[in-house]
Amino acid sequence: MSEFVVALTTCPKNKSEDLARSLVEERVCACVNIISSVKSIYHWKDEIVTDEESLLIMKTQEAYKELLWEAIKKKHPYEVPEFVILPIKWGSKDYISWITESIEGSS
Repeated sequence: MSEFVVALTTCPKNKSEDLARSLVEERVCACVNIISSVKSIYHWKDEIVTDEESLLIMKTQEAYKELLWEAIKKKHPYEVPEFVILPIKWGSKDYISWITESIEGSS
């Protein structure tokens, strides 16, 4: 099951839907869930910054992680976008098959 992953990124709220849609259209992930409002507190350029952002939760295959990262870097407005991968340890067979079909275009 570790061939499937969940990727996370944050972005400005007003950019989240466009970014999510483009990632799905490019078939680098099967689905993007948008949590429209998260408060992020972080270090940036010697300051502590607080931002209201959206969290994007992306489901894809391990083999697509680099393609997903490249697609995010092209469209993401941040100088250093968050991008982390978490393995899917288990998922229903139907859902995992749907991820594959959505990415490979064989749905």
